[in-house]
Amino acid sequence: MNKERNKQIIEANDTHFMLQAIEEAYKARKAKEVPIGAVIVKDGKIIARGFNKCILSSDPTAHAENVALRKAAKKLMNYRLNNCSIYVTVEPCVMCVGALINARIEKIIFGAFDKKIGACRNVYKAAICGRFNHKIEIKGGEEEYLSAECANIIEEFFKKKRIGKQ
Repeated sequence: MNKERNKQIIEANDTHFMLQAIEEAYKARKAKEVPIGAVIVKDGKIIARGFNKCILSSDPTAHAENVALRKAAKKLMNYRLNNCSIYVTVEPCVMCVGALINARIEKIIFGAFDKKIGACRNVYKAAICGRFNHKIEIKGGEEEYLSAECANIIEEFFKKKRIGKQ
């Protein structure tokens, strides 16, 4: 019975944190950025938030994950983010996975698969290739991580962009 209760608590937390990442994605959309959001969690608390800011900051590395990583490292005054997890609305790219590995993030939880440049479970599988000295637990792309909601945000954005309404 305790195992089942613990699983329910973990799933509720995952949903809560992914909803927070979705809020960040909406901030990106409002700023006319690709709507991806991320939050970094340590000890059950959000320590950093980020959304895509590549256009706003003229910085090709300002993906949501990297924005959140920079804030978390500053807050903890350490570039190593041991015992931290990141919740991100879309599967991270190779650049972001590299940064997450270097930061020693413990777990990546993503909402929607990125079928073009996803680097966790989809296209490149960099996060699970086994060649790095740091192993990251990967979860995502499933319904319990709000995959449909996360996919919808980004699909709507690009649909509007294609028809010139963005």
